[in-house]
Amino acid sequence: MSASLAPECNEVKERYDSCFLTWYSEKFLRGNSKTDECESLFKEYRSCLTKALKERGVDEMIKEARQNSKEADAENLKRSSLGDILVKGLSIKA
Repeated sequence: MSASLAPECNEVKERYDSCFLTWYSEKFLRGNSKTDECESLFKEYRSCLTKALKERGVDEMIKEARQNSKEADAENLKRSSLGDILVKGLSIKA
């Protein structure tokens, strides 16, 4: 299993990874479970990681990247013609 992005979260990530791999292979894939029995460990790991990323300022970089992505997507949608549909290399007018 790989290490966490934040070394201080390695222990909880290892516990979550181990739990998930066991649950997934021994229960879920065999149809013996429909709920994620490791959800509480995942929440604990996510909380640790979120705190660590915030302390390092990475959370702001993520917010900026998401905002830039939204703006780029909106700009690309404006440029595309909604009347034209490209299907298998053929342009078809609506």
